[in-house]
Amino acid sequence: MSASRSEITDELDAGGPEPGPHGADLLAALLDGMDAALCAFDAGGVVTHWNREAERILGWSAQEAVGRRGFAGWAVRSADADDVQARLMGAMSVPGRQVHEFALLRKDGGRVLVRTQSARVLGADGRPAGVYCAFSEVHAQIDLERSIALSEALFDDASWGVVLVDVDLRPAVVNGEAARALGAGRSSALGRPLGELLEQGVEELEGALHHVLAEGAPRGLMDLWVVVATADGQPQRRCWRSGFLRLASPLAEEPVPLGVGWLFHDVTDAKLAEQEADRLRFRSSQLHRAGRAAAECEDPMEAATAYLDFALAGFADHVLLDVAEAGGERLVRAAASPAGAPGPCAGPAGGGLPVRYAPGHPVFQAMERAGSVRASCGATGTPGDWAEQRRWPRDAAHALCTVLRCRGRTLGVVTFLRGAARPAFERPDAVYAESVAVLAAAALDLAQLTSD
Repeated sequence: MSASRSEITDELDAGGPEPGPHGADLLAALLDGMDAALCAFDAGGVVTHWNREAERILGWSAQEAVGRRGFAGWAVRSADADDVQARLMGAMSVPGRQVHEFALLRKDGGRVLVRTQSARVLGADGRPAGVYCAFSEVHAQIDLERSIALSEALFDDASWGVVLVDVDLRPAVVNGEAARALGAGRSSALGRPLGELLEQGVEELEGALHHVLAEGAPRGLMDLWVVVATADGQPQRRCWRSGFLRLASPLAEEPVPLGVGWLFHDVTDAKLAEQEADRLRFRSSQLHRAGRAAAECEDPMEAATAYLDFALAGFADHVLLDVAEAGGERLVRAAASPAGAPGPCAGPAGGGLPVRYAPGHPVFQAMERAGSVRASCGATGTPGDWAEQRRWPRDAAHALCTVLRCRGRTLGVVTFLRGAARPAFERPDAVYAESVAVLAAAALDLAQLTSD
């Protein structure tokens, strides 16, 4: 127990200065307000103090307990009385605290297993003058120890990241896994604004923390996408599956928020795989729908543009269809989606005109490779100028050119375009574009055969 509690007991039991009326009231208030049960014995083993927590656990009031010699005959079985008394009073002969477990009797006759901490009380002359004993039910002590063990495990060995955030939304405690995820040390992350630890996703995280402080924790987990700066300066986009707990002080009469417990686990790989599976399912569905729509078109050219229309959904912002003429030396614009507004892919008004692409244009590169070519304006370029130089709509920032081939012949090129707000085309996008191009090329070949 604390030194102040020992000093108070020392004064009362060992002939120290007698407390005045206010001192006695203060001592009684202190003892009765303790969370642990406490009793004290003089050198002869007579009970001198008994607080309310001891009364709650065993049912014996202070009036019934104070003045009894030991626990024999009332708070412990007769067969155990000598052993319990010897263990308790044995604390007088050794320094420090002694911890024991034994069964006591309640007033109603029931038994309760308690864990005790006992220590001697020294008198004014420095000699042992008695013993004080603090005790609690073993299951309550075990619950406390489990809570402490859980806290230590979470902050040492947990595979989940664990961060305690104070009411100012600054990390107060960070475990090893969280420190690695944040790219910071366990101590260097403490007290820093979250904006210094994350390059993106701070607004969503702080919004969740504010909600927890004000309203309580959400019922389920949430996925937060963040960007973390790595040691090599290359930011990484990660998805953290996060759970939140509002922390309140157990010592206050009304819940006082101490902060938020934030637990998270990196699910980036699983999330990306899930997104890729969803994307593949959607694109497969679009190809199926495009095939059914094209089968109903009487005009083969209309069927070719139907494939392109269905491919645009969720894939690109614009599509251009350029058909090869004069043995592949010239490309003529056969169809295009409206620039600046959504709409179906259609042929240009007044008939197709040759497209004045410069040598080395990605369209010509795709024809030479008989495959796909990806191009982007880059971080340093201006999308409008970059697109205008290549005869594309000014809002284009990323392009994917795919050759149209059927029966061993190059029929033209289809170009998909994305704006600057969307990511650049990747290899899986090129595979999808080639699947669309195969179907469109077959329809375009049929259109040319029927027009000859």
